Amino acid sequence: MAELLPGIIKQLEYYKQLGEKTFAQVPDEGLFWQYNEESNSISMIVNHIAGNLISRWTDFLTTDGEKEWRDRDREFTDQLKSREELTSHWEAGWKCLFDAMNSLNEDQLDTIIYIRNQGHTVTEAIYRSLAHTSYHIGQIVLIGKMLCNHNWTSLSIPRNASKTFNTEKFAREKHKAHFTDEFLSKK
Repeated sequence: MAELLPGIIKQLEYYKQLGEKTFAQVPDEGLFWQYNEESNSISMIVNHIAGNLISRWTDFLTTDGEKEWRDRDREFTDQLKSREELTSHWEAGWKCLFDAMNSLNEDQLDTIIYIRNQGHTVTEAIYRSLAHTSYHIGQIVLIGKMLCNHNWTSLSIPRNASKTFNTEKFAREKHKAHFTDEFLSKK
């Protein structure tokens, strides 16, 4: 797992960047738009992701990942009122996660930690967090695409550009690299 941790961190950075590239394309009012009463706005999803990351990764080796002070239900209400608040809360959540990831050593990866009294190895908790955040960032991207419509700039291989993309890839020599390297370098 120690060898996998840098790749997982890159993967998390990649998903964080997908969210940020979506925020950049969406007008301010779009960050707070809801399709209907049962759906979430981008700001609600950001509030939830940040709340989850802060709860899960604060003192994660010694306290349960579902903190008593967390109000998960409130995360899905209109708490964030501006792009600046949204961005600040987003950054706080990711900082908590990355600080925790960067504090780990190989001996801690099999340590049992708890989320709602359910035991996880640190490795399992990392995978759980990766899956949870990527699931919600996919929702953020979908909302962004709906809001921007024809003004949307693709965050991956643009529509009808797969052949060109693959031609460029296969023109290079085989090499070892993390697939996010080219995306993360284009900040």
